[in-house]
Amino acid sequence: MTALSKRSRRLAAVPLGMALATAVVVVPGATASAAEVTARAAADATQLSYVVNVRPGHGPSAKVKKAITEAGGTIVTSYDRIGVIVVHSANADFAPAIRRVRGVESAGATRTAPLPAQSTTDVGTPKVLTAEEIAAADAAEGQDPLESLQWDLPAIKADKAHEVSLGSPDVTVAVIDTGVDDTHPDIAPNFDRKASVNCVSGKPDTTDGAWRPGPTESPHGTHVAGEIAAAKNGVGVTGVAPGVKVSGIKVSTTAGFFYTEAVVCGFMWAAEHGVDVTNNSYYTDPWYFNCKNDPDQKALVEAITRASRYAEKKGTVNVAAAGNENYDLAADEITDPTSPNDTTPADRVIDPSKCLDIPTQLPGVVTVAATGAKGVKSSFSNHGLGVIDIAAPGGDSTRLQTPAPPATSGLILGPLPGGRWGYMAGTSMASPHVAGVAALIKSTHPYAPAPLVKALLYAQADATSCTDPYDLDGDGKADAVCEGPKNYNGFYGFGTADALDAVTK
Repeated sequence: MTALSKRSRRLAAVPLGMALATAVVVVPGATASAAEVTARAAADATQLSYVVNVRPGHGPSAKVKKAITEAGGTIVTSYDRIGVIVVHSANADFAPAIRRVRGVESAGATRTAPLPAQSTTDVGTPKVLTAEEIAAADAAEGQDPLESLQWDLPAIKADKAHEVSLGSPDVTVAVIDTGVDDTHPDIAPNFDRKASVNCVSGKPDTTDGAWRPGPTESPHGTHVAGEIAAAKNGVGVTGVAPGVKVSGIKVSTTAGFFYTEAVVCGFMWAAEHGVDVTNNSYYTDPWYFNCKNDPDQKALVEAITRASRYAEKKGTVNVAAAGNENYDLAADEITDPTSPNDTTPADRVIDPSKCLDIPTQLPGVVTVAATGAKGVKSSFSNHGLGVIDIAAPGGDSTRLQTPAPPATSGLILGPLPGGRWGYMAGTSMASPHVAGVAALIKSTHPYAPAPLVKALLYAQADATSCTDPYDLDGDGKADAVCEGPKNYNGFYGFGTADALDAVTK
């Protein structure tokens, strides 16, 4: 099950096996010695990306621009409304130098690997539904062909909600992820092209289809998009909110990394293009946790905090997955063995109240834990009193949490690129269920601002008591400890998301 991979965390089945190519630009009429060509290549090989944070509401001053150039930086783009500048530089001392400039509030490298990102290893693929399994699915009257295999829909009463409302086409959920295959028959009817973009470089690329994953890239974003808004159209599966629109905001490199400049671009694009809800089933690379006492990591937290807050002020509800390591995010300390994941990770002990998983632990973001087919916290799901806001189906090992027939797998079924369907699991799959419910609330209350949508999401959740003892494998040892009362605890937050209440209250 891909959810248990260290790199995947909540990004289940992300292929990291392909390195990016470096372009060579030839200037007509210019000649260069072999030594000059080698020097330029070396500079390109060590170039990093940075965010430079200045006072919001103003573009970078002439003094800051000059300082960036003198420090060996090139401005890629500037998000003036939040004061975040994306810069490339091959100067190893760029960040310390620019931090000393008056008007710069913070600055830091968004990665530890040179541009382009270096490849690592594959972490697994989803379980693709076979033709025989598709043919064997027995749909009830009024259901899409594979809906009987979706135990997750009745788990949040989405099947009952659909008898009342499928959601409004005036509501758009953006999937900030690895890209969305909008040609998939379950996604095409509800796809919002105007709200879709490629943000991988940190600067919006609106080329037609730029939001799609390449043939060797992860199917993750397509699966997430289908969980949210797969159309109820007599084909494949049904989404939680099959009447709303869904868009793709691609922020993942071909190697599978989600860097700060791309995530900032994603939130800003959503804010400026009428997106009502964003789903964020990833963590921002290369640091699993970003510690504010590190000047680079502090700058990354600041940049994404500004972007996510700006989106919420513009009316967007931001929903994020909690992570897949069974960590207690309210613990005094956690050992992080995976950072930085784009070069050489090493064990480090961090305080999760000071070293943040972004965007999951940012203020205002809805943090989602995963449950399995028995309604119990998934074996891999992170948890923590005061951190988890709400829970929803994310799947689990079928052995640990077996669904009731006719469903056969404890994982979550959804679309895959190329017109296929398959099973995945992780808090990556729980978060889109909540994003879908938030979209139904927004459909029911079209004029509700983002804080009210979140308040209704929490108030309507079904209170879920702590699982005590939490011993899924029955070996007599507790696998995690849940703290808090029924109506607010570390496993389920305010409770399990409720789609029926979203369309009736």
